[in-house]
This record gives sequence, structure tokens and C-alpha cells, in this order.
Amino acid sequence: MSARKVSVYIATSVDGYIATENDSLDWLFRSEPEGDAGYAEFYETVDTIIMGRRTYDWVMEQVKGKYPYEEKKSYIYTSSPKENESNITFTSEEPSTLIDRIKKDDDGTIWLVGGGALINDFLQNNLIDEFIISIAPVLIGKGIPLFKNSEMEHDLELTEVRRYGQFAQLYYQIKKS
Repeated sequence: MSARKVSVYIATSVDGYIATENDSLDWLFRSEPEGDAGYAEFYETVDTIIMGRRTYDWVMEQVKGKYPYEEKKSYIYTSSPKENESNITFTSEEPSTLIDRIKKDDDGTIWLVGGGALINDFLQNNLIDEFIISIAPVLIGKGIPLFKNSEMEHDLELTEVRRYGQFAQLYYQIKKS
């Protein structure tokens, strides 16, 4: 088994939401962390990006159509077929099949960007190795939760805690049985 890991590097509100019901992240940008909250350091380790189609569409809208991760291999989960682009593969492949295949390549971190439904699918299939969760100093009341209701339990090990201004960043390894 390769040493590659699947990481979820994400921000949530204190009450556990990654976006509002209408996919807004305005709440996140109202509270600026100190510096980049470790993003550049994390991103340097990443060679592969995985995200859901709604997250991809949101990102593309925010950046006016210029994909910000173009130098990385990217896999976008979608149920609607779309033609692949230079370094972007649109897929509906089973998560375990995709991870088995890409873990054989290179040795960088595989960043599972989101959204919540895709994170849940990967978690249900025991494919996530670590969570790096930045907690923003805000309560948004309702929205898209980081963790959906699940029948599975996962034991985590807190390996590090960092502070970036008013943001707390928690590093958890998922204990594998």
C-alpha cells in the first residue's frame, strides 16, 4: 500500500456547515484568518484534486472560468457526462476504484475538496486518511453540513491544533482498523 493519503482540507462554521443552503461562502470571507491559514503549505503537498460537480461549478463561477488547480491532476465527480479537459477528468467512477488507481501514481497528497455529499461517499467507503478542518468564528444556523447522518462510526486521532487569528485548525488522522 502506498504512503499517499486522501486529505480533506476544508473550512466549516462553528456549527459545522461548509456552505449556506444556496452554496454561499460569504460567511467564510467575512472572517479573515491570519495569513493563508496554512493553505500554501498544504497545497504544496497536493498532486491530485477530487471534487464534486457542484463544487467545481461554484469554483469556476468564482474564478470567472479559469480553473485554479490546472497544474494538478483533477477528477470531478458528475452524473452528467462532460468532455475531459487538459488535466481534468469528469467521472462517475466508484470512489474506491478511483482511489486504488490514482494511489499507484506519484506520491503527493490527494485533496478531496468537497462538497459534503462526496466527502460522505468517501467516508462511507473508508477512503479518507485525514481531515484538516479550519473552524471559522461564525454560526450560520443552517446550510450544507460537513458531515451527513451516517450509520458508520469513525475513530479519529487529533494530531495537531493550529491557530490562525480567530480560526482554529484541527488535524485528525482517521484510525483504520
